[in-house]
Order: sequence, then C-alpha cells, then structure tokens
Amino acid sequence: MIPARVPRVLRMGPARLTAGLDHCRRLDLPAHRTLHGVMEPLELGELISYANEVDMRGRGGAAFPFARKLRAVADTAGSGGESVVLVNGAEGEPASSKDAMLLTRNPHLVLDGAVLAAEALGAREVVVATAGGEVAEASVAAAVAERRAANVSGGAESRVPIRVVGVEERFISGEGGALVRAVNGEEGIPPGRKRRAAVSGVDGLPTLLSNTETYAQFALLAEYGPEKYAEVGTGKEPGTILLTVSGGAAHGAVIETPTGTPLADVLALCEAGPGDGVLVGGYHGAWLSPEAVRTAVISREGMKLAGATLGAGIIVPLGESTCPLGEAARVASYLAAESAGQCGPCRLGLPDVARAICALAEGTGSVDAVRRSVRVVERRGACFHPDGTARFVLSALDAFETEIATHLEHGSCGRPVRGVLPMPERAAEPEYRLEVDWSRCQGHGLCAHLLPEFVDLDDYGFPSFRKVPGFMAREARRAVDMCPALALRLAQTTSDAPAPVGSPLRLVKNGVLRRGGESVPRLTRVGGGAPRISGVGETAR
Repeated sequence: MIPARVPRVLRMGPARLTAGLDHCRRLDLPAHRTLHGVMEPLELGELISYANEVDMRGRGGAAFPFARKLRAVADTAGSGGESVVLVNGAEGEPASSKDAMLLTRNPHLVLDGAVLAAEALGAREVVVATAGGEVAEASVAAAVAERRAANVSGGAESRVPIRVVGVEERFISGEGGALVRAVNGEEGIPPGRKRRAAVSGVDGLPTLLSNTETYAQFALLAEYGPEKYAEVGTGKEPGTILLTVSGGAAHGAVIETPTGTPLADVLALCEAGPGDGVLVGGYHGAWLSPEAVRTAVISREGMKLAGATLGAGIIVPLGESTCPLGEAARVASYLAAESAGQCGPCRLGLPDVARAICALAEGTGSVDAVRRSVRVVERRGACFHPDGTARFVLSALDAFETEIATHLEHGSCGRPVRGVLPMPERAAEPEYRLEVDWSRCQGHGLCAHLLPEFVDLDDYGFPSFRKVPGFMAREARRAVDMCPALALRLAQTTSDAPAPVGSPLRLVKNGVLRRGGESVPRLTRVGGGAPRISGVGETAR
C-alpha cells in the first residue's frame, strides 16, 4: 500500500504520463505492459531524430535539448566505448513532487525511457538515483525485480543492468555534478568546476544524465512517434507536462496538462486563486503578480513572456492569509542553510542575503541593503545555487513592493507567517561551539581570519564566537588546529529544535535570527515543514 504522503494526481486533457493511475495506485509490470505494450529497441539515429522533431527538452529545470545530450554521449564514448544512463530522481526542491510521483506510482515508464536510451547507446548500465525517502526507492527496486522475474519466466524485458542508488536529500542534491559525485560515493555537493556528465560522469564514463520526467516522456515519444506525440500541446512545445501545485491551493496535486493551458485554469482546478502572487519554477524561480497570472500560459515560452521560468513545473500560489515577505524570508533562510558551503558566495553571501531580507520583513532593514547583498553573490558561485537564490529574492522585492512599504512603515503587514511555502521536515543537525582558553589566548586574530562569519574581534583583538553549523565543522577544526597559542577547542552542542511553522522571525544583534523567545543560529534552517500532499488516484477531466 502506498502511504498517504504520495501526492494525488489530477489531469487536464489526455492521460499520458498518468495513464492508468485513476485505476491503480501503482502500475506493476503487467499493468504497464497492458497500457504501453512491449518496448521495441530503436536505433540511436532514429531516437535523436524523434527528439529533434518535437524539440524534446529536459524537464528538470534547465530545459536542455535531449537530442544534443544523446549525441554528445555517443560521440564521447565512440564506437564500442562504455557509457552510463543516469536517471536523476533526486528531487531536492521542497515544492516539487512530480518525480516522486512517477517513481512511486509509474516507475516502469521511467525505466522504459532509460533502457531505451541505454540500448541505443550500448550503455554499460542504467543508474536510478533517488532521494527523499524509502517509498520511491522501494518502488523502483521492486520494478527492477519485476523485470528480472519476467526475464526468468521467459519474458522479453531488456537485460541492461539497472542499479538503484539512494542519495542524501538536500536542495542541491539534484544538481548534475552533485548527483554524479554522490553516485560515485563522494560527497553529494557540486564539484566547483563545471563538468559535463556527457564527458565524465558515473565512474568517469560518458553519462546521459536527465531527470525522471524526461525519461518518461522519452518512452512516450518512442511509443507514439513524433506525429502522434505532437497531437496535444503547442506547436513549439508539443506534449503534456507535469506540474506540482501546492502552497495556498485547497487541493494540491501533481497535474498532467498539455502545454499551452492557461495558468489560471490550473489554479482553478486546485481551487487556488492568485492571492498576493504565484511562485513559478520553485525556490530558484520567480514570483508572478496576480495580473500576470491571469494571462500566463503553461509553457517555457509562455512563462518567459510572463516574466518567470517554468523550470521543473512548480506552481505555488501564496494565497491571502499569510505574510508574503515573511514567507520569502523563510525560503531565503532555508536556501542559505542548504548551500554546500564551499565557496564565498554560498558560505558568506547567502547568509547575508537571508539576514537582509529577514530584517526587511521586521521593518528594520532596507531594500537597498537586500539588493547590495544579492549583488555580492550573483554570477560568482561554484554552482547555480547563489544565482537561483538571487533570482528568487529579487523577484520577491518586485512582487511585494506594496507589502515591503507597509513593513517599513509599521513593522509588519498584520498577517502572520503561516508557512504556506513547503519546507522539508529535518531532524536536528549537530552544531558546534568554539571555546577559548583565556590563559593562552594572545589575540592573534587568526581564528577571525579563518572563520569571519562566526568569530568577532573586540577592540583589543580578542575573539567572541557564534555557533557553528555542522557543515562548517571542518573549517572550524582547521581554525582550532592553526591557532598559534593552542587556545581554541571545538565542542559539539545540541542544536535547537525546529520552530513551529509561522512563528514570527525577528533579527537581533550579531546576525542571529530569533523566533519568539528562542534563538536560532543564523545558518540553521528556519521555518517548519508544510505537510506533504495526501491522497492518490484522483482525476479531473
């Protein structure tokens, strides 16, 4: 039985990716083959031609042409060379559930697309990387077992090896370089330098890397052929698309809809009005005003015209009962805590951005201060995380201009922060504190140079310390080891429990966020987690 945390499924128009899900909670292999038939292998050139004909793009956010990825891997591997097909199911974005839905309820459609590509490339194996719980991973593992059992009993399933790998769930876990590192047994953070998976990916081999929905769409394209595939959707962007609608919607769901559908119709299906704004594209996306929502359509081109990016198909209406600026501050603080901490813009810049927008939400900051902090991180990061966070924050400044003026004048807009924007529920992480032996300390100040965000020096050069989050423990130990007077030591402390959703934030001295009467270190995750969407198997026609 599938737990209630799996999102419900709705649809507008024909059922393709979601076919059969109104009758089955999960499509096993016999049910999948009844709906879609046995997958026939196709030559690489034919598959590339298919993908080019419908301009198939990746559905993970970057919208990179899939045919170019196929060709790049084939060219790098060369004749007879090894390659790998990697399915990115590490859905680190808290507001997205479409990949989890596909892997949990319709895993064989995803596997069909991945195996199809693997056979055409002559790949060594298919790797499915999942994150965010045992449900999706167990469903995919069961699907792989079903295929093996079918082969044993004389079935015609492909014998390309399929490996399922669980990776740590973090916001950055779905970034391509971070995912490849995690699959290779390394720390799942972006590599710092841009590495094309098509050149060197899993085990250093050329790797076809794309997200879960992309492979499911690829399977449908091979099943239907380009002409039938393009019977729905727009001429430039044919087919259907999966959207995750949550936030202030009365009925959050994963929705399959043809491209070109008005955004207002999608919101109406979920009983959600535009409210004070709609976030499109997730936490690296942008806010649309209520006026823009009325004319926006679901497509890459349509969202670009409206001033947003479709990204991974995330739609989060805010509603009217929560403080928009407070919600944006929650997300900015979460994104600062989710960084890899390996470059200056993430390690230093994103906490500054979070502090600046939290101060604005308390009516004590300024728009100029937020913009200055954003300019420091833009186009300077080791990965896209700083730029995506900057886009979200700048969009919030534009979308909530009236609310910002009210906060600056009165200190609040009068509405509580209800935690409408989804956040993951996290277990408490270890935190550390630096302690000093004052009989040894000589005020060299090297600790402040090595850890400027956690160490302040007084007028005499002696340090005071703030709590250090777990992901910075390595740098803190380095400061301890390099102290010339051997005056420092690092001690673990118990981190504060997550605060209740919607409790007010206020900024106090030394960059510490306070919620009610408790203090929360500036890099800890603030805000609680919105409940996952419940209910499965519901459709709308």
